Amino acid sequence: MAGEVLSQNEIDALLSALSTGEMDADELRKEESERKVRVYDFKRALRFSKDQIRSLTRIHENFARLLTSYFSAQLRTYTQITVASADQIPYEEFIRSIPKMTILNVFEVYPLEGRILLEVNPNIAYSMMDRMLGGRGVSSNKAESLTEIETKIMSNMFEKAFESLRDAWSSVVDIDPVLSDFEVNPQFLQMVSPNETVVVISLNTQIGEISGMINICIPHLVLEPILHKLSAHHWMQVSTKEKNIEDVGKIEQKIKHANITLAAELGTSNITIEEFLHLAVGDVIQLEQLIQEPLLIKVEQEPKFYGQAGKMNRKLAIQILDKYKRGEEFYD
Repeated sequence: MAGEVLSQNEIDALLSALSTGEMDADELRKEESERKVRVYDFKRALRFSKDQIRSLTRIHENFARLLTSYFSAQLRTYTQITVASADQIPYEEFIRSIPKMTILNVFEVYPLEGRILLEVNPNIAYSMMDRMLGGRGVSSNKAESLTEIETKIMSNMFEKAFESLRDAWSSVVDIDPVLSDFEVNPQFLQMVSPNETVVVISLNTQIGEISGMINICIPHLVLEPILHKLSAHHWMQVSTKEKNIEDVGKIEQKIKHANITLAAELGTSNITIEEFLHLAVGDVIQLEQLIQEPLLIKVEQEPKFYGQAGKMNRKLAIQILDKYKRGEEFYD
């Protein structure tokens, strides 16, 4: 068994206690020799590694940012959603931890098996609905007496919001979230067995002046087929996405019609500051460029070609002679 590493202050305090008699060295040896047993609760079986929990946290941090953007646009008020925690607990413990009357949205996430639960605190849900209906975002907790219209507004709002989960999970698996059930009483909702391990991602949510929690409950059954993709090894792998030919064509067309600046450099010259200060009308500055040498053509201030000046249809023109090559001269 690996020993515990003590700080210098703890070591000094231990030596002081031994020297004053507050602590007996023989008792310490006796305690050390006794076998230490750690209690394991099978009801709280840890089925996800810390690495996998971190990956789930990263995914839902992205989801929280997408939700913030979505609700800010829909509700037209200050919205801030961040990940507060990600824990694995028995399903029964999660049900006991949420209000007796709350907003529960159950989603199918094809092609994964099982269902995901989105629990929204009634204060947050009613504030959102009040904003959707043109109000100031006032909250009134009456989840047990939702009308059919209120139920429809809420279910539509959270179904559209949950579509952002598709983008958040796209780096791991392509899912298609579909709202399958809407409930207000957790006791009437039995997704998995009470002892089934679930991951609960809690989101701190601020809508205007109202704050509360949004909880996402994901059973182990849902994540089991893709657990290997939640490891650090998978996240560090560089995935090369196939290019969409249609998108590439659209980008090429946009680039072809982009305006750029083209300039022909007739020549350069170096003068001193004193000569510059004494320049007057009629003075001539001799360029270092010979008349028979090609001109340097720059595109957006970057040298690209060599050319020669001339006229075409009574307009000044430049004829391209060759490409500019860095470190090489066009002429001898």
